[in-house]
Amino acid sequence: MCSAPARLVLYVEDDRINLVLMEEVFRRLPGWRLECAEDGAQALSMLEGLQPDLLLIDMNLPDMTGLELLAQLRAVATDSALRCVALSADDLPDQVEAARAAGFSDYWVKPIDVMKMVAALQRALA
Repeated sequence: MCSAPARLVLYVEDDRINLVLMEEVFRRLPGWRLECAEDGAQALSMLEGLQPDLLLIDMNLPDMTGLELLAQLRAVATDSALRCVALSADDLPDQVEAARAAGFSDYWVKPIDVMKMVAALQRALA
């Protein structure tokens, strides 16, 4: 019997602690695979060889904002249904609205509640 292919998530985050936490979470999720990029340029480069089901994008990267990265992703994406979720410690209403208006499908506030995140992952890719 063949198992379903793993769902691939690309996490773009420059904070090493957040990367390690997310790697540990995904290590315990059967059927999921996590790839990580530490800045926007690396994420764009990785997308040439990956077709992620979902991107988790920190809004404050060292080389660009999450909004700038999303705009560049949309310009080069071969999949028009690319699903992206913004992550940030900032949860001001105007920032959340700007992210949604730019095309992020959701906005998760750090620190991430792992149980809520897993449920949201499942909903995002249902």
